[in-house]
Amino acid sequence: MRPLRPAPVPLLPLFLLLFTLAVTPRASAAGPKTHSVTLGPARIVSYTPPQANPSAQPTQGAQPSPSTDTLRIRPLNVDGLRREWTMGEVHDVTDRTFVIRRALRINDSLPAEPVHWTWQPGPWLMVDRLTGHITALHLPDFDPLISNVLWFRDDAAYCGVSTGAKGGVMAIIAQLGVRKPIVEKLLARWPQPSPAALASSPASHPIGQTSPAGGPVCAPVIWQRSPMRATLQLTGGQPTTYDVVGTVSLIEENDNSEQ
Repeated sequence: MRPLRPAPVPLLPLFLLLFTLAVTPRASAAGPKTHSVTLGPARIVSYTPPQANPSAQPTQGAQPSPSTDTLRIRPLNVDGLRREWTMGEVHDVTDRTFVIRRALRINDSLPAEPVHWTWQPGPWLMVDRLTGHITALHLPDFDPLISNVLWFRDDAAYCGVSTGAKGGVMAIIAQLGVRKPIVEKLLARWPQPSPAALASSPASHPIGQTSPAGGPVCAPVIWQRSPMRATLQLTGGQPTTYDVVGTVSLIEENDNSEQ
């Protein structure tokens, strides 16, 4: 009968195991990584409304034609890398979350035409400064060409367009995190009549602008803090004030999320 002898134990795997157990709790306790979210320098780009002729857009270095407008855009950078192009001003919802409008560069050429890129106003984005997470907002009945959104806290007030059978230009007040609008009121039919039609028979047409290229459909929204109200007015029409019920932000700010 052979005597029992102790088997040698490799020290390196045992050391690695002990090191892993010692380091893992410290790494998990360090918390999520903080990202850097910045807006870069602004630049001016040509913007041609969809109703205009793309061939009228000026070439590089030329002066814009009457049918061409301009947009002031800025890059949205996360950790030094450009994630989106934006336009307009930032609205801080909380000390870590803000919203800003997206600028889109789209291909506006027909199948038989050479590629023609154009800038267009886009939807709104919600950005988390801590995680660097960017969320596209789907505001009810929002139309990039006519909706001039004005924010107060986490509520957006604007004129939208509903394409349903009973739709038209709508007065909308929407809250972040809530699918159903707080306010949804029909203001006028859409599309709006032309100026010539209004002149020939003004009584048979609602008040408003012809198209996005013809001017704003609604006047800028007027917000009131206490009581919380928003006043919306169709261009040339009478202002209407709506009470806003519910002021608690439903934005999810998860401190443990890491992007």
